[in-house]
Parts: sequence; C-alpha cells; structure tokens
Amino acid sequence: MDSFIVAENLGHVYRGGTVALDDVNLNIGTGLFGLLGSNGAGKSTFMRIICTLLVPTQGRVTVGGLDVVTDRREVRKLFGYLPQEFGAWRLQRVEEVLDTLALLSGLEDTSTRKQRIASVLAAVGLEKVADRKVKQLSGGMLRRLGVAQALVHEPRVLIMDEPTVGLDPEERLRFRQLMTDLSRDRVILLSTHIVADLGSGCSDLALIDHGQLQFRGAPSELVALARNKVCEVTVTEIAEADVSTRMEVVARTVRNGTVTLRGVIKDGVVPGARIVEDITLEEAYLAFMTGRGRRVEVLEIADN
Repeated sequence: MDSFIVAENLGHVYRGGTVALDDVNLNIGTGLFGLLGSNGAGKSTFMRIICTLLVPTQGRVTVGGLDVVTDRREVRKLFGYLPQEFGAWRLQRVEEVLDTLALLSGLEDTSTRKQRIASVLAAVGLEKVADRKVKQLSGGMLRRLGVAQALVHEPRVLIMDEPTVGLDPEERLRFRQLMTDLSRDRVILLSTHIVADLGSGCSDLALIDHGQLQFRGAPSELVALARNKVCEVTVTEIAEADVSTRMEVVARTVRNGTVTLRGVIKDGVVPGARIVEDITLEEAYLAFMTGRGRRVEVLEIADN
C-alpha cells in the first residue's frame, strides 16, 4: 500500500489534561479509508492535526512526505475538506459558489476555472442544477456541492467529517457510491460513527476508542472478529424484556404475536438463540465495542 498519510507515535493532550490521542501509529494510502469511533473517541482531533489546524503534543504526521507542522502551507494545498455542514452561500447559484471557491484556491485563469467547475459538477451529478440557488437544493444535493467545492482544486486527499448526517437512506446510498467512484485515484479519509457510511467501497479502516488505535485492517477482518457473537432469537412479546437485557439489539421484527430480535450477545448465552453467520459491518463494530465494555448507540432499529 502506498502510504500517503503517515502518523507516528501521535498524541495530543488538551489544556486541563484531557488526553485526546495516545501514541497512534497509522498509515493511509489511496482509496476510501474509514476512521471509526464513537463521539469523543479522538477522531476529530486526529483529523484536525492532519489538516494542519492543530499542532500535536507528541509525534508527527506527514502527508505526501511533508510535515503537517513545518510544511503547513504546502500540506494544505493537498487537501479538500467537506465539513459536517455545508449550507452557506444560500443566495448564490451553484456555479457562482464553485467559481468563488476555485478562485480562492488559486485557479486564477478564467478558462481553466470554468472547465474545472464543469468537470466537478459532472463528477458529482450537479451539472443540471448549476444555475440553481443553493437554498433550493435538497440535502443530498448540498452534500454533493460540498464534495464539488472540496474537489475543485484537484486535491490529492479528500477529508470528510460525518458526511451523511441529515441525509435520507436513498441519498446516503448515492453518496456512498460517489465516494467509491472518487476514491479510485485519491485518498479519501472518512470519519464517522455511522458504520454504514463506509459502504462497500471501503477496503481499509481504523477504529479509535479513548484516543487509542484499537483496530486496523480490512472490514472483513473486523467482521471475522464478531463470529459467534451475533445472534437472532424469536420470543413472545412478554419474554422480550428479559431476553433484550442479554444482547445489544440491532433489529426487531414483530410478526403474529412474536418478536424476532437480532443483535450482539453481551454475556454468556441467549436462550433459544441461533448464531448468525451473515454478520454486517455495523454488527461487527457493535460486537467489538461491546466486548470492550463500551455502550454504542444503535441509531436505527427495524420494527415491522
């Protein structure tokens, strides 16, 4: 793997003594890289250091061989950034927003800028709404505009922080496909606590908890660690309360007076349950964190 971003013995302690990162070593190459962890795990601190917005108190990070502290200006040219919220410029047209941001990024030649804007609009599927005002865009279109502004200066690295917050399921699917397409020739670092955001295009991920790197590998490796830890059980509605204390419930289905629960086993055995073989990445993450004694919020539970 070509290691474009390299973190060595990285640590950061905030004033007051809060340890945000503790001796993190991580190499990131071309493709979609997932950075997983609950809120407050240290992901945002890691991202801020990489983006040159925060100086680490220990260790170093290089991007393309450049040090994020001593070569800050050059490092910033390599990045495109999509924040959690991108909804400014509400009264400007989509094309005007990109033109302004491209100019600020150093694309001074009008002809070159125009061609680049047309190219990124096509890449994110917004070419038909180039004349539309930002306030008229849907949530999914706003996210795609955020990606377009991050790509307009052709960065080598694309940083995304919780990119699908507020999107409906269909828009999330479109966004994940877009990330897969864009990751073929650049580094995309996607930080999230929503595991499904990574999609099938992610082949490498890291899991940070309490500032420490707890897992690094392919999604399939994380899934393998969850074998024999995910189960499914069908019980009466009366017995549901007792059974649900023995597992972290991921999905709940009601049918003909019975309840089928699917989730991660907490301790021991869940009576009457069968072990699930087709484990999802979300379940694998939940199993990993449950094994560490960490409570993970399950955002969506099916109830049919």
